Amino acid sequence: MYSAPYCSASTWPTVLLPQAMLPVSPRRKGTDCILLYIDAAPMHLKPTADNTIVLKSSREIAIMREAGRVVANTIRALEEQAEAGMTTRDLDHIAAQMFKAVGAESTALGYFGYPGHICVSVNDEVVHGIPGPRKLKRGDLVKVDVAARYRGYVGDSTHCFAIGGIGTLPPRARELVQVTQEALFQGIEQARAGNRLSDIGAAIEAHVRMYGMSVVREFVGHGVGRNMHEAPQVQHHGPAGRGPVLRAGMCLAIEPQVNLGSPAVRMLEDGWTAVTVDGSLSAHFEHTVAITNDGPEILTLGEDQQNHHPPAD
Repeated sequence: MYSAPYCSASTWPTVLLPQAMLPVSPRRKGTDCILLYIDAAPMHLKPTADNTIVLKSSREIAIMREAGRVVANTIRALEEQAEAGMTTRDLDHIAAQMFKAVGAESTALGYFGYPGHICVSVNDEVVHGIPGPRKLKRGDLVKVDVAARYRGYVGDSTHCFAIGGIGTLPPRARELVQVTQEALFQGIEQARAGNRLSDIGAAIEAHVRMYGMSVVREFVGHGVGRNMHEAPQVQHHGPAGRGPVLRAGMCLAIEPQVNLGSPAVRMLEDGWTAVTVDGSLSAHFEHTVAITNDGPEILTLGEDQQNHHPPAD
């Protein structure tokens, strides 16, 4: 949840060294963060103080797997219960009740003042849509970004679905959903010990560009663990072979946002919701992934979902 705004840095850090993550606003001076918004309103996200990459133990990853299952079950319930006529606030209420039932807590609620338990972004809304009175319609493309803390650790995942089913979307929109999800798994395949961090984004962008779509550049994935946002930031585009060498124990939230049109986005006046500048549809998928000696493990899966261990090249 909360794709961190992209921050430029003069050099990449090595593992366990600091790395910049979040800016105060698009116009704040005196920071190394450069946002690429067009006509951007100020954001509510702010810098994090500690940007050290923290490796997780097998015990910690086991707990994160439980947190991820809470998130996966919540996402499944949201997709199953979402229907035309409901409001995005209704979806937020469903998530809140599910968190409460299992003793989890939303990492979104109150985060720098964010008013919802989850993010619900519809159609041209890219990320961080605030749940509210908006009524969902048949054929709406809905992105639910869900993050929860359970037993002290965070699971973070985003799923994209259509109200009334994927068949309600026009062909190009259905392709957008498929390509975005495929791009996520292309990135996950590169999340292997010994690879470079930027290999993830390079694989994502290469897949998206094959279909004439664009990767949003203003937001990045991030490390995750005890906190929702940890180092390193994970770009979803750019050249391979750069950044820290990936190590077993790193846990990353990989979350490409893909637009049918221009990659440019702008902020709405609420200071949270990012939308496409040209009004084109946007899709978003995300998983929390642990890098292990045996390959990448997706931590945000339901009990009946098979894990994704892509074969090494």
